[in-house]
Amino acid sequence: MTASTQLSCEEFIEVLASAAPAPGGGGASALVGAIGVALGNMVGSLTVGKPKYASVHDDIVMLKARADALQHDLIRLVARDAEVFEPLAAAYGLPKETEAQRAHKAEVMEASLRECVAVPLQIMERCCEAIDLHEAFAAKGTAIALSDVGCGVACCKAALQAASLNVFINTKSMTDSAFAEQTNEQANALLARFVPKADAIFADVAKRFVT
Repeated sequence: MTASTQLSCEEFIEVLASAAPAPGGGGASALVGAIGVALGNMVGSLTVGKPKYASVHDDIVMLKARADALQHDLIRLVARDAEVFEPLAAAYGLPKETEAQRAHKAEVMEASLRECVAVPLQIMERCCEAIDLHEAFAAKGTAIALSDVGCGVACCKAALQAASLNVFINTKSMTDSAFAEQTNEQANALLARFVPKADAIFADVAKRFVT
């Protein structure tokens, strides 16, 4: 883990707001996704051991284990997003006076762009898994923390959409148009399936508070 994931909340926000090249949108997306997962996980923590929810105890324990893994992975991706951006930033500064230099720069940039696409795509995938978890927490978790499921799934949806922009901005710069198109299709498929799903979960939670 890099130092960025060990900063206080205030320090992370200050660095994010600065002219520093990282963290950026990808890292912020992963952090928001991790927060969303943690909210669902909290609902699980408040449900485990309650006699009223004894019938779903094993299910909740399993959901929490999956949430723990997702939290850790998304935090790892906060750091990873910063790591992969560094070579891309350096590539923009490579010389391009000669044909050989231009070819080298193009090769380095394409490889760096692939890394910079892979991380936000992974963030998107983890956020989709998290949205599925929230559906289960909404169905089985304690009613006293139901609003936190809604908050959590809203965070995961926002992180999913934000991470997609970090995919698209990098595929736009790629010279391998076939790879870029394939990657865009993957990202768009995740958005098409899981944004409406997150909205439905949020709406289901919200309507339970309407009198």
